[in-house]
Amino acid sequence: MITTEQHEKLRGWFTGRLPDDLFEGLVEVTVDREEITVIGRVPAPRLAENTSAAEKEAAVRARVQEFRERTREERMAVAREAEHRFRRKVSWGVECAGERALFTHIAAPVMTRLRQSERQVLDTLIGAGVARSRSDALAWCVRLVQRHTDDWLTELRESLEHVQRVRGRGPDREGDAAEPEDESPGEE
Repeated sequence: MITTEQHEKLRGWFTGRLPDDLFEGLVEVTVDREEITVIGRVPAPRLAENTSAAEKEAAVRARVQEFRERTREERMAVAREAEHRFRRKVSWGVECAGERALFTHIAAPVMTRLRQSERQVLDTLIGAGVARSRSDALAWCVRLVQRHTDDWLTELRESLEHVQRVRGRGPDREGDAAEPEDESPGEE
């Protein structure tokens, strides 16, 4: 978990480093222990007013694919630099005409121990065809919790950030509790 200030510095680095003509705008930069995900907005295709939903969907998919192929080298160069600097993989995605598409992203393994009653929940999801495996079922549960508790999770993240700031000012901290201005998450 990183602080709001570290996240702002990370977003600022991408804002400054990305070529001006790559995206219409930077929509979102998210980060966790393993990955930085960069989402930018690309222009929607120009369509006639009476365009069907199917045609609009196909046009947006084609625009996203064209952008992905055309900008691959530029994005890879930025990703290499960011991965070295922040020691996290960089994933890319776009928003186009209100639709979001991820090009790349990592699926990090997470180990957990579950009691029988918890395993039975996962097995029920498998039996019902909601998931193919316990791993898929657990990921489904996490997405469900995320969808229904966004406000609570946001408040929890803010509380954790406060704990980190207070811990950083503790008696075991040598020197000044403030971070150096040029330090970013993962930099040495």
